[in-house]
Amino acid sequence: MFVVIVHFPQIKEGKDGEFREWFNWSNREFAKHTGFIGRRLLKPEGGGNYIAIVEYEGRESFIAVRSTPMHDEAGRRVEPLLDGNPTPVFYEVIAE
Repeated sequence: MFVVIVHFPQIKEGKDGEFREWFNWSNREFAKHTGFIGRRLLKPEGGGNYIAIVEYEGRESFIAVRSTPMHDEAGRRVEPLLDGNPTPVFYEVIAE
């Protein structure tokens, strides 16, 4: 399994609802791709920025999705909602 932890920058003021709608929409779109397992959006209990946990069957399926027009569209849609760029960190699951 291949996991990406995405650290989102601050959401622009008044855009939190739109960001959550975007996340739900993009989940439905990513779910259409082979190898996609799931995405979860997390917010720290004490406040702070969102992170997402993204799971794929393997690195190859993740790379395949990144090269799709839908991935580009997801990026275009979320960009105006953020103060900065998301930062992904990549992991390979080695034990469960």
